[in-house]
Amino acid sequence: MNAITINLNSIIQLNDNQFYQLCRQNPELKFERNAQGELMIMSPTGGSTGKRNFALNLELGIWNRQKQLGVCFDSSTGFKLPNGATRSPDVAWIPLQKWNNLSPEQQEKFVPLCPDFVIESLSPSDELKSLQGKMQEYMDNGTRLGWLINAQDKQVEIYRQGQPTEILNNSNCLSGEDVLPEFILNFMKIW
Repeated sequence: MNAITINLNSIIQLNDNQFYQLCRQNPELKFERNAQGELMIMSPTGGSTGKRNFALNLELGIWNRQKQLGVCFDSSTGFKLPNGATRSPDVAWIPLQKWNNLSPEQQEKFVPLCPDFVIESLSPSDELKSLQGKMQEYMDNGTRLGWLINAQDKQVEIYRQGQPTEILNNSNCLSGEDVLPEFILNFMKIW
């Protein structure tokens, strides 16, 4: 099942604090908000997708703990993008300096910036085109490197600033390039 989109704009336009409170008051629901202010209710992932997302977070987290270059986030974290959308990538990372420049209140609520690195993992309930649009939105708002992982087809779409999307099929590993120095994702742990 895809996300359910609700347009309440003709009735009410939620400001950032109201949207944050809506999310806090309904912890059993996972909300995102697009740049037009429409709310999206996301369905939970299935077991295979959840297992894969955990493995992705674990691999990035181990690298980050060793390098201490930034802060990692899971799919529960909301990022307030420059275009006004609030998105929750499956995996996200920002440099430590960006995190440290945020006030304690900004760190506590939805993070008011776009991650430098994101991963979205296609689940059986997702539409590929929808996730591709989300990846492009991240890039348009400042993400430097993004991976859209389609485990079923063993395919990865790589998004980079100012470059066309690269598609890899049956790749064994993937580099974090200059965004995540020396990070190598071994797909044998993911597929």
